[in-house]
Amino acid sequence: MKPPFRLTPTAKADLKQILEDLAEDNPDAAHRMHERFLDGFRTLARSPGVGHYHDELLNRRYRFWNVYPHVVAYAWESKPIQIVAILHGARDLASLLNLFEALE
Repeated sequence: MKPPFRLTPTAKADLKQILEDLAEDNPDAAHRMHERFLDGFRTLARSPGVGHYHDELLNRRYRFWNVYPHVVAYAWESKPIQIVAILHGARDLASLLNLFEALE
């Protein structure tokens, strides 16, 4: 069976870094956060339209879903949906995604 979502190499690296940083201080919290991310990814796969756009981004092929305090950026029209980045909510999403698009 095909997985309902796919993580890009960038998203995989983001997730790994987030969980490693959290695990240094609290391995149980890292495990719980990992489960929260997976639950969020499955929710997005079931209902790709549930995320939101960011008005400052001109490219609407990306939507965003909050997994507090992080924001998951995903390509919602892809089959399966494609998780492209996982960013801390305090980051400048527009500049990071513009950089990501330049690398594609």
